[in-house]
Amino acid sequence: MSNEVITPTGSPPVLAPYSPGIKVGSVVYVSGTCATDSDGNLVGAGDIKAQTRCVIETIKKVVQSAGGDLSNIAYNVIFLSDLKNYQAMNEVYVEYFSTKPPARYCIRADLVKTEFLVEISSIAHL
Repeated sequence: MSNEVITPTGSPPVLAPYSPGIKVGSVVYVSGTCATDSDGNLVGAGDIKAQTRCVIETIKKVVQSAGGDLSNIAYNVIFLSDLKNYQAMNEVYVEYFSTKPPARYCIRADLVKTEFLVEISSIAHL
């Protein structure tokens, strides 16, 4: 089974040697995604809700480019730079995953850039 690289049009530049998404068979693995625009600029400086929305919209584009949608996401891994943002992140998260939310875990972690407040990685089954 071969891997198909998934890079949606307008994807932010990657910060290291990785692909935004990889499709293996009917499974899509979405790399850890932070809040950047298509030029790599931070979106939502200091605003966890804006960053969460940007991250999920970027993940949605990757999954859609592979032929699915957010309802295909089975698992999310969420990293927060500060757990004080947990409730606000969830307020946005539920806008996208209100029915049959995916399995997930959420932990506090130092992210690749200090201005990033949230990073999410996903696995979708098409």
